[in-house]
Amino acid sequence: MTASSPPPSLIATLPGGHYTDERVFALEQERIFESMWFCAVRAADLGRPGAFRTVQVGRESVLVTRARDGSVRAFLNVCRHRGARLRTEESGEVRRTFRCPYHAWTYDLEGRLVAAPNLAAMPDLDRAAYGLVGVHVREWLGYVWLCLADDPPPFEADVVGAVVTRLGEEGLIENYGVGDLEVGRRIVYDVKANWKLLVENFMECYHCATIHPELVGVLPEFAGGYAAQSFVGHGARFGAEVRGFTVDGSQGVDRIPGVSEDQDRRYYAITIRPQVFVNLVPDHVIIHRMFPLSAGRTVVECDWLFHRDVVERGADLGPSVELFHRVNAQDFAACERCQPAMASRAYARGGVLVPSEHHIRAFHDWVLARLGPASA
Repeated sequence: MTASSPPPSLIATLPGGHYTDERVFALEQERIFESMWFCAVRAADLGRPGAFRTVQVGRESVLVTRARDGSVRAFLNVCRHRGARLRTEESGEVRRTFRCPYHAWTYDLEGRLVAAPNLAAMPDLDRAAYGLVGVHVREWLGYVWLCLADDPPPFEADVVGAVVTRLGEEGLIENYGVGDLEVGRRIVYDVKANWKLLVENFMECYHCATIHPELVGVLPEFAGGYAAQSFVGHGARFGAEVRGFTVDGSQGVDRIPGVSEDQDRRYYAITIRPQVFVNLVPDHVIIHRMFPLSAGRTVVECDWLFHRDVVERGADLGPSVELFHRVNAQDFAACERCQPAMASRAYARGGVLVPSEHHIRAFHDWVLARLGPASA
């Protein structure tokens, strides 16, 4: 049996170059991150008009803000005059306008050009035509989703549809009231690994017994190597002696009111392509948003969301946060261990997937289909 012809129980992965080649990453930026719906910002982070965040979506910096009418707007972070970046900080707040620091072209919160030096001397300048370039915006699950494509794909099919495919129906995620939850903790991870390694890791549990002792202690079925995402509608059941989804299995906080009895004491995991992981447990929700910055670097913002009453009364969130923080640290260390080897001649043709990982091949095929023949 040669390395290029694995036995039927093994399925080939992507070649190593797909994780290291900046040319492949450039195609991914263009044909995946700049063409699909991208989860960018927790809407509550834009608390009032003028609040903003800058977000890297593919090759573009996007300025996301709340307008005077309370709506969320997004624009390419580029002045229409000479191309200066309007804002360089990650977040902030303006009173009424965004003013370019180079030549003082000024735009309101709806993106219209409202002022510029000597503007009266240019009566032929169409202020609407030279406003900021808008980006498509949707709000769902309490997050702002962006799409840079001129003609965005259907949100209900590509985003909501991913949840339906995983859980079997949309109503199951609505029970958690994710949009009404509050961020109890946010941790940002700077991972020295390709974004696809993170997706693959999240989708399988063949590694769980090896590197996740705390997680397997709470979800003992994960020790068998099959992840919750292997089966439609399946939620991994808590261990018999486990009281909550916490680092030591102790009691967590108040259950989210809408969670059904069938969903209680279960963990559900969802991948929303291309860059979101959703984790559902009875008393909180964990959302990962990936921001791929290069072939070998991915920043991940992870939010732990709890019922508003839990956050406002100052409940101890530490044990709940600590469990998945450890899982994140363990997973990201594993991905960083793999990343250098993607450039090895030993991985030039890729690796293999065992039976409990076979569903990852569908993700690889999806990536290849998005990139097209140019990635071959």
